[in-house]
Amino acid sequence: MSNSPNSAASQDDNLFVVLNGIWKQNPVFVQILGMCPTMAITNSVQNALAMGFATLFVLVCSNGLISMVRKLIPRQVRIATYILIIATSVTVVDYLVKAISIPVYKALGPFIPLIVANCLILERAEACAGKHPPLRSMADGLGMGLGFTIGLTCLGAVREILGAGSFLGHSLFGPRFEPMVLFVLPPGGFLTLAMWLFTFNVIRARTQKKIDASEQDAIAGAA
Repeated sequence: MSNSPNSAASQDDNLFVVLNGIWKQNPVFVQILGMCPTMAITNSVQNALAMGFATLFVLVCSNGLISMVRKLIPRQVRIATYILIIATSVTVVDYLVKAISIPVYKALGPFIPLIVANCLILERAEACAGKHPPLRSMADGLGMGLGFTIGLTCLGAVREILGAGSFLGHSLFGPRFEPMVLFVLPPGGFLTLAMWLFTFNVIRARTQKKIDASEQDAIAGAA
């Protein structure tokens, strides 16, 4: 019975870690990490979701495994060991995507193996998994993975809707719609990212203002 408060506190901490990765430390819109796949494969929602979930899987698995063996890894070879563990998770993902959908596998091309070199994966391994217990590290991987997936999907949705007039391959506007082809080309990726960064930062600023205002009201009321 005495462990229940600690267990509840631990669950709250893990939930905070997950939400932190989705919102406050979003890899795409806040940390600006993993820009290579973000720019390259977000020309459709399907590709964005596939890459997002693949990266999420690698983050959760590699963070958990690295955390479990962190005390056994000599400091001098920790980065090489992290990369080996990450590469193992990426290999599993590579086979899974190929087994689930050959068209998606071909569309993503070399970007699945390149997850090994994604700075987001190694950054979370070094900043979190190498310093915290497995459950917290996996919660961090889940939050960052979901944040990355949401970021890619936001870009993919805008680019596919404006650039192809469709969503998940389904036509939205009929045969008379003239798609803005720019959005499915590389320059469209940069333009869409800039639009989302502006929108995300405006929303964050307004949310923070409301939080600050409510805190000030609470302090004034207590006084």
